[in-house]
Amino acid sequence: MTWFSDPLFGVAITFLTFELGVYLNKRTGLEIMNPLLISILLIIALIKGLHIDLGDYQKGGSLITFFIKPATVALAIPLYKHFDLLIKHFKSVIIGVLSGVLTSFASLTLLTKWLVLPEHIIISSMGRNITTPIGMELTKQLGGIVPITVAMIFFTGIYGSLVGPWVLKFFRIRHRTAMGIALGTASHVVGTSKAITLGEDIGAMSAVAIPIAGIMTVLLAPLVLKFI
Repeated sequence: MTWFSDPLFGVAITFLTFELGVYLNKRTGLEIMNPLLISILLIIALIKGLHIDLGDYQKGGSLITFFIKPATVALAIPLYKHFDLLIKHFKSVIIGVLSGVLTSFASLTLLTKWLVLPEHIIISSMGRNITTPIGMELTKQLGGIVPITVAMIFFTGIYGSLVGPWVLKFFRIRHRTAMGIALGTASHVVGTSKAITLGEDIGAMSAVAIPIAGIMTVLLAPLVLKFI
């Protein structure tokens, strides 16, 4: 047994690489220096460079994965603080999230036709815009490949958090509720973390969008899959 197989090793390098990502993000001020992206790339480099067995890393990595669900639930805190905004804009929120979910399915349908994607990739892509716990369960339900879904969820979240604010600025979307709903629906928790930096109320509405988008996606995905 090597020290690589110790669960603490997986936990340690995950926290250290993420903190390095946070440092680089603050130091450079560059959006591309996303801490999550930096952490993922560094961990891959370490596993490959040091020839670490993936199973050994996952002994510690799985401990961190366990906290994804409670971390997602914690997003209810800003929602509680701005619950009045949800009530005030309830109709707009539902329509906005539904539009985002349908747009996600539409883009997947177009890519499927264009790239002639195999069925297991299509199924695994259905939950790419929703938060990881819900996306994983949806993929299991539909018979897809969970690791592919997780990878797509991370990519979508990082890409959305980087590009989302620029898209909002380009289309001159300044309504703070609309900004939050757009970021939360398109890029789930990672987008919400970006939304919070734009304003607590924007982050709150982004957090609202996450569970609503998840529920809508789970309900609509089996129906959409029949037409792809």
